[in-house]
Amino acid sequence: MKKKIVILGATGTVGSKISEILLNEGHEVTLVARHTGKLEKYRSLGAKLITGTITDVETLTSAFKNADSAFILLPDNVMAENTRAYQRQVTGKLIEAIENSGIRYIVNMSSLGSHMHEGNGIMGGTGEQEVRLNQLNEVNVLHIRSAYFMENFLRTIGLVKKMGFNGTAADGDHPIPMVATKDVAKIAAGHLAKLDFTGKSVHAVMGPKNYTYRELTSIIGKAIGNPELAYVQIPAAQVKQTFLSNGFSADFVDNLVEMGTAIQTGFMNYQKRDDSTTTPTTAEDFVNEVYLPLYNN
Repeated sequence: MKKKIVILGATGTVGSKISEILLNEGHEVTLVARHTGKLEKYRSLGAKLITGTITDVETLTSAFKNADSAFILLPDNVMAENTRAYQRQVTGKLIEAIENSGIRYIVNMSSLGSHMHEGNGIMGGTGEQEVRLNQLNEVNVLHIRSAYFMENFLRTIGLVKKMGFNGTAADGDHPIPMVATKDVAKIAAGHLAKLDFTGKSVHAVMGPKNYTYRELTSIIGKAIGNPELAYVQIPAAQVKQTFLSNGFSADFVDNLVEMGTAIQTGFMNYQKRDDSTTTPTTAEDFVNEVYLPLYNN
């Protein structure tokens, strides 16, 4: 049976893939975004496009009303002077729209590590959002706790090309779950269409195995013809200065850096791996299918 489904963040890495899956399955999909021009390609597939922000309660309420389910998330705001205050504002507006609309099924994009509310940077906010959404009455909420996106390695292609090494502020030798966003999208889309969850629950999406940053960098190196490609842990102060010079707020950068440097504490390894949390796309698959074409472009 076809469903009426609303997707927030459809211009993002996961939201775009969810949208495509559901539209190809013939569902009645509404996409809400600040800049809908980027979503025009979905109109030909039958999508309804609505221009609106994540804090526009009236627009969100209207979009959610009469929908069977909705995909929501907590987008970054790199300019926020107080990241947690911004995150709380967004969560509050989403809750208001959910309550006003009467929608009964919500799939919330969260993250591994969201069981903690401090010491994990950005994810302190996603953890708090989970708790607040869990207070909703008569609304079924499923939190997708995703592993570290393999797509994050695309952000350092410029560094690899220019400097001949890969690097972030994170420890290079601490293995963590890493996942391809297409696998996250497939699971989220399935829940949105099947409405197969009740109450308040978590579905962790952990990729095929745990990888270290150094291991994934080595896989990239072999694929691009540089088997000696090194991973370098860049000092947090240097990373912070780079982001600040690009116009990011100091508080957002502090949260971002804290998330990266705290990985070695093990907070990303809290969820247990089993058949329901393990997904098929390996790092080798991702590098060959996604990273290499962009690197060579």
